[in-house]
Amino acid sequence: MTKLKCVIIDDEPLAINVIRNYIAEIDALEVTATFNSAVKAGEYLRENPVDLLFLDINLPMLSGLNLLKDFDIEPKVILITAHEQYALEGYELDVTDYLLKPVAFPRFVKAVNKAKELIEKDRSKESAPSYGDRSFRFIKIDKKKLQKIYLDEIIVVESLKDYIRIITEKGRYIVHQTLSSFTEELPENQFIRIHRSVTVSLEKIEALEGNSVEIGGKRYTIGRSYLNEAKSTILQTEEITETE
Repeated sequence: MTKLKCVIIDDEPLAINVIRNYIAEIDALEVTATFNSAVKAGEYLRENPVDLLFLDINLPMLSGLNLLKDFDIEPKVILITAHEQYALEGYELDVTDYLLKPVAFPRFVKAVNKAKELIEKDRSKESAPSYGDRSFRFIKIDKKKLQKIYLDEIIVVESLKDYIRIITEKGRYIVHQTLSSFTEELPENQFIRIHRSVTVSLEKIEALEGNSVEIGGKRYTIGRSYLNEAKSTILQTEEITETE
């Protein structure tokens, strides 16, 4: 089994050592980096894949909660803090668990197991069902109606806070789901998230200019933290298509 990559962010060296020692006792985990600054950690997370983040709240310059708000954090997050008053806000930011210092090892293991289950669930999602050669999804567009949409007809998916707008060749649909969770269900070789609020079909991209893509005559801005990966993926896709 591949070990889960972990990052620890805390401004107290002793606290980092405690979590590092706890992680060393769990075969499924490995520490890939530690930081005493949320700013530096955010830069690292932009460029490096991480599975699990152990995050303190009270950090200099940028708090742990602001890191979650300001950066598009993909890993599962376990907050570790001495202040319980931030628990509600933490869960509103969709953290996996909230641990109070000093953290007992059994409680740490419980939080890690919870995170592992969520990560394994994400990884084991079955591919989309298909009819012939076309993959599709059924999406719930109101209390009673499930609408079939073909993935090759999806143009753009836009975030509307707790909802998303799915724009297809045949219509537009509002669905009660987050952009992150819906994007995770889409094939990575067909779709790419280019902004905190936008996922697009690679096939539908007509032009790439600066920090934006053009689809159907409309421009969509590529977020700064997505720019390098998006350009690389889009250009690689075009190169493969031309070679074929």
